[in-house]
Amino acid sequence: MSSKEGHTYDFHIAGLPYKLKTNHDDATVQELVTFINKKMEESLAQTKNGSYQNAAVLAALNIAEELILLKRKAHRELEKVEEKILKLAIDIENSKKV
Repeated sequence: MSSKEGHTYDFHIAGLPYKLKTNHDDATVQELVTFINKKMEESLAQTKNGSYQNAAVLAALNIAEELILLKRKAHRELEKVEEKILKLAIDIENSKKV
């Protein structure tokens, strides 16, 4: 449990009111709300019947896709960095032997 109390925020997603209690700062909460509203607007435009439930599922799938692709990319980049570090460590060890 965090020692910080947190703050309760009131906001709207796709026109519907929500409350969120969080330790995040105002700017982070605003960024999250803006991001989700953008995804919901995109999803609502793609759903034929305008269902909020379908749009929410589509938005969640799109967000999950972005997250998974970013995680894969970060993992690949981390592997590249680890390979470079290992090569540098080997080069350093070899230079000590000379």
